[in-house]
Amino acid sequence: MRGDCKLQVARGAGARGFAPALQGVFGASILLLILVMLSACQPVAPGAATPTPLVLASHNSFSISEEVLTAFEAEHNATVQVLTLGDAGEALNKIILSKDAPLADLFFGVDNTFLSRALAADIFEPYTSPLLEQIPDELEMDPEHRLSPVDYGFVNLNADSEWFEAAGIPLPQTLEELADPTYRGLLVVQNPATSSPGLAFLLATIDYFGEDGYLDFWRSLKANDVLVTDGWSDAYFSHFTVGSGGEGDRPLVVSYSTSPPADVVYATDGRTEPASVNIFPPGSAFRQIEFVGVLKGAAQPELARRFIDFMLDVQFQSDIPLQMFVYPANPNAALPDLFVQFAQTPADPVIFDPTAIEANRERWVQAWVELMTE
Repeated sequence: MRGDCKLQVARGAGARGFAPALQGVFGASILLLILVMLSACQPVAPGAATPTPLVLASHNSFSISEEVLTAFEAEHNATVQVLTLGDAGEALNKIILSKDAPLADLFFGVDNTFLSRALAADIFEPYTSPLLEQIPDELEMDPEHRLSPVDYGFVNLNADSEWFEAAGIPLPQTLEELADPTYRGLLVVQNPATSSPGLAFLLATIDYFGEDGYLDFWRSLKANDVLVTDGWSDAYFSHFTVGSGGEGDRPLVVSYSTSPPADVVYATDGRTEPASVNIFPPGSAFRQIEFVGVLKGAAQPELARRFIDFMLDVQFQSDIPLQMFVYPANPNAALPDLFVQFAQTPADPVIFDPTAIEANRERWVQAWVELMTE
């Protein structure tokens, strides 16, 4: 009997960036090749069918409980390998570039800022899961069901309330106030060219100030010493005073309305309440929806469809809040008490038309890059 050489790739890689596992496109390809080569060398009990390998590609923030994935594997006699490919935009780029030799069977992590781009690339097979009947219509943005909604959240401003209280500075109430000298050097944001929350916040400012005014707003933020990082993890854990454990010097960060519960879950000081708070200046919160789809050319397309059913069902959906710190798309999923207590839904989130994003994203981002680097 051959020895046990089962390999698992980045399983449970991270929760909304809390434990990123970066891989280059060539590294991802090599890992997948190893998976294929080694999947055949697992010991098999006499008379038992060899488990079928299923590869799920995603961004670095994908995370789900081991027991939840094990439940799927047991039901379908499968092994699920999770292949993490970078931030949302980076991961999608790698999936598009490898379309002729797919890296995985399905891809999770396309959000509504990249939806039209993903669909235009023609990399997904249509699949109408019966579980879509339980998902609100407002979250279903592809009528052909090439991509199905799995979760949603809100990109917005988080603040270190204790820092502001100690400094005697009120929390900002409008986007315009962020450019006031009172808040000079206090805000850290993400680069929209490399970060999905960074892009979401840029889109929120375009919606609020209009195409004729958003660059003026960013020019004023630049003059007010805004800090720009490449990704969410660097902004939150290196510079935000809460996420860095007091090592950072920025008490304002672009993050998620569901970040405060994460402060409690990952706290090392035993706190039972979050150190950060959400603030929702009018027009500042962007609704982000994440989707999953079966990749064209998948090695296991039928098993991939069963996994989409599984992702939309209550067990998987109920695990989402305290794993990826976003809201489950299925309203039948239970929200944990910590989420109910400290996560918030903004009253007036920005809901951007994906076709408008696709038509203008590159131009808007390029104009932003030119302004912030001049």
